[in-house]
Amino acid sequence: MEIVFNGLKLGVVLAFLIGPVFFTIIQTSVERGFRNGVLVSLGVSLSDVMYVAICYFGLVQFINDPQFRFYLAYAGGGILILFGIYHLVIKSRRRMTAPLDVSSEKKTYRYFIKGFIINGMSPMVLIFWIGAISIASLDFGYTQGFEFIIFFSTVLGTVLATDILKAYLADKLRTLITHRLMVIINVVVGIFLMIFGIRLIWTAGNFLAG
Repeated sequence: MEIVFNGLKLGVVLAFLIGPVFFTIIQTSVERGFRNGVLVSLGVSLSDVMYVAICYFGLVQFINDPQFRFYLAYAGGGILILFGIYHLVIKSRRRMTAPLDVSSEKKTYRYFIKGFIINGMSPMVLIFWIGAISIASLDFGYTQGFEFIIFFSTVLGTVLATDILKAYLADKLRTLITHRLMVIINVVVGIFLMIFGIRLIWTAGNFLAG
């Protein structure tokens, strides 16, 4: 139970971190419904599982390579900026249909891919999981495979559950959403995505200059 409790604590901390993923889940759920918000959350969760697996199987030395992180920052920043421009230029100009018929929407897998890419291409997510593995092994002493699996299964499960809760709550607000408010949401999401992307590229540029 101690392992589960420690995993819950770390999962809750991660769940309250506000970044590109947070705004993407909220925006998708408000605009396209709870189901598609859940798909974004599942894509985010898969990328988290991927990072934990990479670290666990001994590739931390590659991930910690400054050159690798430098190029990853540029790639991730560029993708976030493109998503931001898309929300600002295209999504904010679309007319809102009422009600949205999300049940018949095709290619819903794109929301899963969207969550996977936005979360997976952020170096800060990668750095967090490296730190989380260090906490698990050094602070908590979870060096055995069974302890590690229980701990990170709890962390990842907590994060996914809270992301789904965010999607659910955002979906319930859809009845209060007007076209003007939807435009504002898309503009805000676009601006924040661009800010996160520019910050990543700026950080990489400072690293290169140093």
